[in-house]
Amino acid sequence: MKKTLLVLFILLFLPLASFGATTKLEFSAWVPYWKKTAAITEAQANLSKLTTIMPFSYEVRTDGTVWDPMKITKEPWASLIASARAKNVKIIPSILWNNGTAIQKVLATKKSRDAHIKQISDIVKNNNWAGIDIDYEGKTVASFNTFAAFIRDLSISLHKDKKILSCTIEPRLPPTSRFLKVPEEIQYANDYAKLNKYCDEIRIMAYDQMTADILLNKRKKSLGYYTPVADLDFVKKLVAYASHQISPTKIVLGVANYGYAYQVIDKGTYYDYKKLSALTYKTFTDLAKSTGSTPVRNTAGELSFTYYKTVPPTSNSGETKQTRFATLSDSVAIASKIKLANSLGLKGVTLFKIDGESDPGLWEVFK
Repeated sequence: MKKTLLVLFILLFLPLASFGATTKLEFSAWVPYWKKTAAITEAQANLSKLTTIMPFSYEVRTDGTVWDPMKITKEPWASLIASARAKNVKIIPSILWNNGTAIQKVLATKKSRDAHIKQISDIVKNNNWAGIDIDYEGKTVASFNTFAAFIRDLSISLHKDKKILSCTIEPRLPPTSRFLKVPEEIQYANDYAKLNKYCDEIRIMAYDQMTADILLNKRKKSLGYYTPVADLDFVKKLVAYASHQISPTKIVLGVANYGYAYQVIDKGTYYDYKKLSALTYKTFTDLAKSTGSTPVRNTAGELSFTYYKTVPPTSNSGETKQTRFATLSDSVAIASKIKLANSLGLKGVTLFKIDGESDPGLWEVFK
């Protein structure tokens, strides 16, 4: 009897344990049309590391019409798509829309929602994409219910053809990390519970933190300049907060492949940061060389350095010396997020973006 029970235990439980232990993260990446030559070369060289590519192909006009500035079916994109399909890499193009007023207007009525959904579904079906990624940013709180209804109906339409609905959303912090005084009522544009119900995967843009997290700002300010692309502690908060309503097995963690340069303005009790430019790995390292700076690992886990810029005199002031700060989400910073995603049992990690100027060590961490 004991032997029989032992056999049953092994049959019932060992396969589950084995499955959990061997589940691997899915790796994906956005490929932008505005960097097509360099981006495609880098993407082609690293397709074997990816489960999915997401060409930044489609955008939406104010009337809700989807159009394709990438010209995704033309070369050189056609060759990348053919290579991806040959390697069984899924192609899920993104639709980017960042006009909150237009989004609300188009999604406000069932008639206009249905027309928008039909156009998206036809694009996916006619091009035989694996699915579509909805990246509608800057939505207003007025879109809370209408956007949820749009996602619900779009999922129904796509699932009829066994297509994937990917939903990309901005990060959401716990209120105590976002506000000095937490409001009695907080309204959001994204209904996390509905997204969890209808989206097959939810990509959280866990980057562009800057000074958004007031608790981390306060805790780490004394340790040096602090305006990171994405502190690991910040990312942990985002995922933990989202996981109250979104299943971790649907969460795809967005990681950034870039940095920023800032002018640092000393306000006495705090530092203010004026963004000067975005930086790729190449422009970051070029800037370090040109200013004689040595990048170091900072408290946010990113590479950074401080440099100075002499500004010529003007009619209102004499010559001044500006303090500047550069920070980069490099391969080491990204590796820490991949490790976190693994430990939390997330669905995957997605890279923004392939730009042809990546850290040489980047693709070694996608494993």
